[in-house]
Amino acid sequence: MSLQSTDQIADLITRIRNAIMVGKTEIRVPTSKLKVAVTEGLKNAGYIESYEVEEGEPRGTLHVTICKTGENARISEITKVSKPGRRIYVGADEIPVVKSGRGIVLISTSKGIMNGREAKKQRLGGELLVKVY
Repeated sequence: MSLQSTDQIADLITRIRNAIMVGKTEIRVPTSKLKVAVTEGLKNAGYIESYEVEEGEPRGTLHVTICKTGENARISEITKVSKPGRRIYVGADEIPVVKSGRGIVLISTSKGIMNGREAKKQRLGGELLVKVY
């Protein structure tokens, strides 16, 4: 019997944060469509170098390579905003700006997961998922 995290995004960002803290550039996590969508959003923003989905027996594995600039990872802070016990929704006008625009938020909208700038451009609100700086 395998252990499964109830909050998939929290599990993914915790593994990324832990890998950065010990100086690793690669992680492997059990895959899901939600994790792949969040990873795609981080890749588009330049925080993840690449990712690959490896097919497996019960379910596949998501292999993520974290971006590094010199000695340090590009991600200095990554946090989950909306939690299972307290969901946080925002309208298009309420999307927060992270660190004066140097960071991003990922938002789950009706048209998929996108960063805050894209959601504002398309006038879409949704659930705040992740804040990255």
